[in-house]
Amino acid sequence: CVCVCDCVCGFTNFNSAFALLQNMSDAMAVLHKLQTGLDVNVRFTGVRVFEYTPECIVFDLLDIPLYHGWLVDPQMSDIVKAVGNCSYNQLVEKIISCKQSDNSELAGEGFVAEQFLHNTATQLTYHGLCELTSTVQEGELCVFFRNNHFSTMTKYKGQLYLLVTDQGFLTEEKVVWESLHNVDGDGNFCDSEFHLRPPSDPETVYRGQQDQIDQDYLMALSLQQEQQSQDLNWEQIPEGISDLELAKKLQEEEDRRASQFYQEQEQAQAAAAQGQQGAQQPQGAAAAAGAAPSAGKPSGGSERKQKKELKEKEKEKDRCVLL
Repeated sequence: CVCVCDCVCGFTNFNSAFALLQNMSDAMAVLHKLQTGLDVNVRFTGVRVFEYTPECIVFDLLDIPLYHGWLVDPQMSDIVKAVGNCSYNQLVEKIISCKQSDNSELAGEGFVAEQFLHNTATQLTYHGLCELTSTVQEGELCVFFRNNHFSTMTKYKGQLYLLVTDQGFLTEEKVVWESLHNVDGDGNFCDSEFHLRPPSDPETVYRGQQDQIDQDYLMALSLQQEQQSQDLNWEQIPEGISDLELAKKLQEEEDRRASQFYQEQEQAQAAAAQGQQGAQQPQGAAAAAGAAPSAGKPSGGSERKQKKELKEKEKEKDRCVLL
């Protein structure tokens, strides 16, 4: 509260102070979404161009630059015409509308726009990468949005780097940054001083990355179920609630969700461990059965002896019939 008062008192213009308070109130209202993801909608005309949403206030208020690299190459006139100044959501709606149109020109634009989204599914183009490299300042610490993920990005000696946060690198203490120099995501790993530092165990890193994907899915599923059942009803929060009380509610909600998530994760790991033990026990029993015949089942030698006796009895029966 003291920080808010200090910020407001720093403004001599009442309108500026009121706008700051409004922005801070809007930012506080969306902070709880940081656990599930913010609603960010890119435009394909610039690396800093996003459709305005309340979630963008968080970055503006904290003065954190937000970038993306999903741009249309201005030399491709047909794509420029088809995409225009649309945001991603607007472009999807335009494609659907054009497909249903009887106008051949609109149908063609819809097809071109759809092909653009398909060909740039990585949400990064080479034109966007060039614009990022020229726009981001040397040593700048910013946020890079791609594939619905937010990554910490910086620029060192003219090269862009992303902070490595995948679970597969938990044991790779020397791996800190990954270079961003192509659209395929095949970057070089570096240490904190931006010296090349390949992972010591690539197989472990790969398994860790797959586990991270699975945990991200479980986390998203858990939070979705949590929201549907016990989500905090922000519409029912009194308007006169203080910043301190709101912060306490946010912290309580975050602690509760984190506790439930880790509890479900531990239960899933325990179930997986039991499943592996159960799969190993039948194999051991089968091996033991193969090594020594069980008491209730005759051995291979006794079976052959019984078959031989049965054949001799059948021959004797045939002889009796002939007589």
